[in-house]
Amino acid sequence: MAATTRSLAYNYDVFLSFTGQDTRQGFTGYLYKALCDRGIYTFIDDQELRRGDEIKPALSNAIQESRIAITVLSQNYASSSFCLDELVTILHCKSQGLLVIPVFYKVDPSHVRHQKGSYGEAMAKHQKRFKANKEKLQKWRMALHQVADLSGYHFKDGNRDSYEYEFIGSIVEEISRKFSRASLHVADYPVGLESEVTEVMKLLDVGSHDVVHIIGIHGMGGLGKTTLALAVHNFIALHFDESCFLQNVREESNKHGLKHLQSILLSKLLGEKDITLTSWQEGASMIQHRLQRKKVLLILDDVDKRQQLKAIVGRPDWFGPGSRVIITTRDKHLLKYHEVERTYEVKVLNQSAALQLLTWNAFKREKIDPSYEDVLNRVVTYASGLPLALEVIGSNLFEKTVAEWESAMEHYKRIPSDEIQEILKVSFDALGEEQKNVFLDIACCFKGYEWTEVDNILRDLYGNCTKHHIGVLVEKSLVKVSCCDTVEMHDMIQDMGREIERQRSPEEPGKCKRLLLPKDIIQVLKDNTGTSKIEIICLDFSISDKEETVEWNENAFMKMKNLKILIIRNCKFSKGPNYFPEGLRVLEWHRYPSNCLPSNFDPINLVICKLPDSSITSFEFHGSSKKLGHLTVLNFDRCEFLTKIPDVSDLPNLKELSFNWCESLVAVDDSIGFLNKLKTLSAYGCRKLTSFPPLNLTSLETLNLGGCSSLEYFPEILGEMKNITVLALHDLPIKELPFSFQNLIGLLFLWLDSCGIVQLRCSLATMPKLCEFCITDSCNRWQWVESEEGEEKVVGSILSFEATDCNLCDDFFFIGSKRFAHVGYLNLPGNNFTILPEFFKELQFLTTLVVHDCKHLQEIRGLPPNLKHFDARNCASLTSSSKSMLLNQELHEAGGIEFVFPGTSIPEWFDQQSSGHSISFWFRNKFPAKLLCLHIAPSTGSFIRYPEVFINGKFQEFESHETDDTESMLGLDHTHIFDLQAYAFKNNNQFEEVAWEKEWNHVEVTYQSVLDDEEEESEEGVLDDEEEESEEGVLDDEEEEREEGVLELESSVIKAIGIHIVREEGSMEEDIRFDDPYLSSSASDYKP
Repeated sequence: MAATTRSLAYNYDVFLSFTGQDTRQGFTGYLYKALCDRGIYTFIDDQELRRGDEIKPALSNAIQESRIAITVLSQNYASSSFCLDELVTILHCKSQGLLVIPVFYKVDPSHVRHQKGSYGEAMAKHQKRFKANKEKLQKWRMALHQVADLSGYHFKDGNRDSYEYEFIGSIVEEISRKFSRASLHVADYPVGLESEVTEVMKLLDVGSHDVVHIIGIHGMGGLGKTTLALAVHNFIALHFDESCFLQNVREESNKHGLKHLQSILLSKLLGEKDITLTSWQEGASMIQHRLQRKKVLLILDDVDKRQQLKAIVGRPDWFGPGSRVIITTRDKHLLKYHEVERTYEVKVLNQSAALQLLTWNAFKREKIDPSYEDVLNRVVTYASGLPLALEVIGSNLFEKTVAEWESAMEHYKRIPSDEIQEILKVSFDALGEEQKNVFLDIACCFKGYEWTEVDNILRDLYGNCTKHHIGVLVEKSLVKVSCCDTVEMHDMIQDMGREIERQRSPEEPGKCKRLLLPKDIIQVLKDNTGTSKIEIICLDFSISDKEETVEWNENAFMKMKNLKILIIRNCKFSKGPNYFPEGLRVLEWHRYPSNCLPSNFDPINLVICKLPDSSITSFEFHGSSKKLGHLTVLNFDRCEFLTKIPDVSDLPNLKELSFNWCESLVAVDDSIGFLNKLKTLSAYGCRKLTSFPPLNLTSLETLNLGGCSSLEYFPEILGEMKNITVLALHDLPIKELPFSFQNLIGLLFLWLDSCGIVQLRCSLATMPKLCEFCITDSCNRWQWVESEEGEEKVVGSILSFEATDCNLCDDFFFIGSKRFAHVGYLNLPGNNFTILPEFFKELQFLTTLVVHDCKHLQEIRGLPPNLKHFDARNCASLTSSSKSMLLNQELHEAGGIEFVFPGTSIPEWFDQQSSGHSISFWFRNKFPAKLLCLHIAPSTGSFIRYPEVFINGKFQEFESHETDDTESMLGLDHTHIFDLQAYAFKNNNQFEEVAWEKEWNHVEVTYQSVLDDEEEESEEGVLDDEEEESEEGVLDDEEEEREEGVLELESSVIKAIGIHIVREEGSMEEDIRFDDPYLSSSASDYKP
């Protein structure tokens, strides 16, 4: 049966699930009429829908579109496979918000739970009928077990204390009371809500009745936080004694105070009118004492102050067990302050959903005239997935022509909609004055910049408060620091900030503090109408704009005495400037048109200077007689006319120096090697550079010399440099590293890629902190060079060692075990050695050993004692004795292992084996702590196949797992053996969560075919025949081959699988079975 998804739209109040032969003409018929008489719209199926074995789509849809499901569990309910399928669907929808109420009509709930009496008899018949469909049977058993655990109604057979009509009346009264709480209007067009509701439902965990959860929904204005909260309310309100949605908390508390909100809350949840409070403290005390035994749903919408949470929510113990509180806010910090751990950040709509929402608002229908498609897509791009913008623009342009849409879009680009701005501006208005300035700086200039760069620039303007200010902007959902460490904000938020700045001087841009619109900037520069009010200029043409040379007045900066930041990107100027103001702190000018800076410019205040892709030939500052004490960043990337890096000794505070891809550069001054504060030095791709000066840079953290294809010698390291932790050398013709290389005493990671290395000093392995060494794609066979006299022969500190396709032979291991003493990860694929030496037995820290595609490897003389992962794919020369060593029982029963290697043997100590695709077992009480899985199949390249695991028919999903790329060799059979419990499942290996307590649980381990799906389908008939023939051959010779200790299998596409359960001390042998315990009568009579 296909998985179902609950709809946000309800067509029915109640769905009745029952078996017609027991109750259609009696109890269920009377219940249906009583519900309808109370105005409760109830679905009851007709006979036609129940014909056949499978649940019909109409019934499945009815369940999904109902708010409550009542299951009438009568004597013959379980006899109907149709009813059982229906029950499975109902319980699936329960996890998505459906309220399920079981009615045990003349049956004992324990008989339903444990499948005894008529329920046991029915399941025994199903067992025979559906013996080929174990998954269906397990789902039915689980469904009966789950429904019996729910709170419901029990009408006992022969009950003399209650009449049937009274029993029905109590059910209807309860249902009616629940429906007395009206559903709230969510949205005219609830596009994209279902997936978000699902995520919030996971956080709410409505099924946990003994705890109180407070969750937060946060995000920038206009994303639909309120809409999402409304949808969630309607989805789950029926599960609670009472519910209350306090909308517009920010606005209402500002207008009427907190006492007003508390009164509304108490009146709603207690059903009392005219509650008068003298203070918010009294209200808080009343909420705590009157609601602590009530299971309530409380939603606080648009919270913006701590006091609001303190007065209304307080602590979780203010509310009864099972209660849920939802808070929506733009300020994530409020949630942290109130210790709300379960939070959901509302995201923008994707392209498809955004277009759908815009279309519905603009045309009130799904299908549109194709002539609108282009402009609609441009509106979607402009709105960047913000629902508010899509709704406003769509509504404003309802029934407008394409030409009117085009005109409106041009207007919105210049001047954003007031209706959108008003909502977005709420967060801006709540900022302090300096925080507003930081926000406007980012909105106007620094969106997309690296965080460290923004911090450096703004710190010079706002001091050490910059980090705090940006933190506040992040908490209020105005700014984000991305995973790539760049400062980002939504396009509409950026537009809002830019419009605030533009409004300060809309007619005379030269009087603005920040200049950012290209047409305004060019006009000011051309007409020389700048003023001393201008502090920031950021000119960044769109790359898509047609490039034109900007004609301008080269003296335009003379009137801008207070200009502090000048950024020019994606723009070509006709000539260079004659003047820069002395107060300039940030100069970033891509394609700077002059070959030098103005001769009268004294850069004494300059902090950042970036002139990439420029015509500069020299960056000596002619106008300055003092040391440039503030300059921290110099960037001359891709300056094709730059031939020399001059004396930089006058730059004592320089932290970053970059001249990547300067292809005319032939010389670097020695002074570069003595900049004590330099942290980043990058000269990537300087192809004519033949030498590099010695380095003594005590602060250096990053050194990049890759791609310098004429640089034959790595620079000498004159003194100890402890701050370089990572060094990646690519495409360098260096043949060895100098002895002074060991002065990089802080080096943690060293990667050499295509460097032509022919020898490496053994002492490299003993560098004090080096923990990862990687060398790849070396066309030469490099060798270790013995230590020079005086070098200490100490134990190596390397934890990870990788040498890929390096043509290594057996002499590679001659450096001995001491050099590998601490290695935990050893990756040597594609090499030519023939042995793994005996000293591997001494490598107690080695847990992962990768030697795939070592086609000459024959003998394994020793395995590390704590080895967990061994990959020997495509090692076709391995001897049979080595393969036997890899199947040692003691080794694998230690747990946590994964081995893959050529071979077709299943050890005799394995519990179960199968020549098919799946294998299974049963457990009760506790899932086995160690479960070994084995399968034999051809290697299919980089992909190691993992099984699908089902517990009681429920799929247990692995976290994603990938392996290294290797050559595909479909013809070579491999054994893959691993401990299932050692692998990360998405439920964190909490298998007991889906298991039945004190019951037998079925575990099925299934492998898909090793062939592609298409290939599998086309050859299905052939493969089935081969499987049967292979299996018969195995069974005939099984006894003889077991005497030799292994079961040898013939070569075929589908090989074999096996499982082995490791029995731990204290575990009960009788709690594991490999046959179906439900075929035995004792299975359902189990008592712990």
